[in-house]
Amino acid sequence: MAREIESMAFNMRSKMRGDTISSSSPCIFRIPSILRRHNKEAYTPNAFSIGPFHHGEKDLEDNQKIKFDYLQGLLSRIGDLETTLMNCIEVITNNEAKARGCYAEEIHMTKQAFIEMLVLDGCFIVELFRKQDAGVVPRGKNDPIFSISCMLQFLCHDLILLENQIPWFVLELLFSSTGGSSESKSLLQLALDFFDDMFLYDHSPIQLDLFANEEIQHILDLLRSSLVLPLGEEQGKVKSVKSWQPIPSATSIKESGISFRKVRSSSILDVKFRRGTLEMPSIRIQETIEPVFRNLISYEQCYPNCSPRVTCYAILLDNLINNEQDMEELNKSGILINWLNPHDTTQFFKMLYHDAFLKEIYYQKLCSEVNEYQKKLLPKWRAFYTRNYFAKPWAVISQIVAAILLVLTLLQTIYSMK
Repeated sequence: MAREIESMAFNMRSKMRGDTISSSSPCIFRIPSILRRHNKEAYTPNAFSIGPFHHGEKDLEDNQKIKFDYLQGLLSRIGDLETTLMNCIEVITNNEAKARGCYAEEIHMTKQAFIEMLVLDGCFIVELFRKQDAGVVPRGKNDPIFSISCMLQFLCHDLILLENQIPWFVLELLFSSTGGSSESKSLLQLALDFFDDMFLYDHSPIQLDLFANEEIQHILDLLRSSLVLPLGEEQGKVKSVKSWQPIPSATSIKESGISFRKVRSSSILDVKFRRGTLEMPSIRIQETIEPVFRNLISYEQCYPNCSPRVTCYAILLDNLINNEQDMEELNKSGILINWLNPHDTTQFFKMLYHDAFLKEIYYQKLCSEVNEYQKKLLPKWRAFYTRNYFAKPWAVISQIVAAILLVLTLLQTIYSMK
């Protein structure tokens, strides 16, 4: 019996993590299966593995050559190839433990393999961002990324996946080691430029000083921060989800006298309600945007330091869009730019946050203001008459004639009584 107990104890100990993670709060996670099951493709790289989770997968091996081509181009441009490469390896070696600690599970790679992967993937991304801005690094005619349109689309998808990340500080170290300090644009600016029109057609540029006190974790975290930081002080947050009252559908809102207006902003999350008007930045709905939202929402679910701002935005849009009439209402105002079929769009936001848990809710103040405004009678009457009478010229004339006849009838009655 004692030997059996010792054997079981040894077996269980061998499955425990043998090392202590240097980071108390890892920021790169595998997608929980409960979230992954709704759309596995939205969390899986198409062409490029970045970081350890998908490293070495057979379907992604072919594009390793492109990474090495980009690495060679970067080092050759600097001049002293050997010295620069050794500097890159050295700075990452000095931060290996910190980098490993950014992952939520133990990375079963040797020290050499892990460091080589970070240097290769990191330099590839840094060179990619530089080439996106042709003024920083010119692109060759036969560039394997920019000369093939679908390849750039695949890469944009792969770079925002939660499982396909390397720490941001690794990118910063490699950017500095390859001449970044002497360039006119920072790595932050280059990365923001690369993902510039992911959500919005017409938007205001984000202020870089908003990131001054922000500790970026990785590319997906940067993308989320670019949506959240422009909002400033977070308004309307409530801790109790039970106290939250959802916003009505777009059609119901319109019928109650509330109008919609497209506004220019640097963040799609910048939704406001002012004097009977719901103001929202425009958003483009297409297939490529679903993985972005899913990975942002999954990140908010996994990372304790993340507030569920994107998740709450998805819920807000789901409340507004219940059917095709709601979608058409937002489309007419220029808020929704739809590239999917109408039915898929009505289900788009509902599907995004299935099984997501909310510990706090945002947009509470906005929802309360909209719900209170809906209770007022005057806006409802005004909207009713505008919709049913004043929008039709003959109906307007008939209303005027009816009013005149009513006045004449009253005058005639008063005169006959004298």
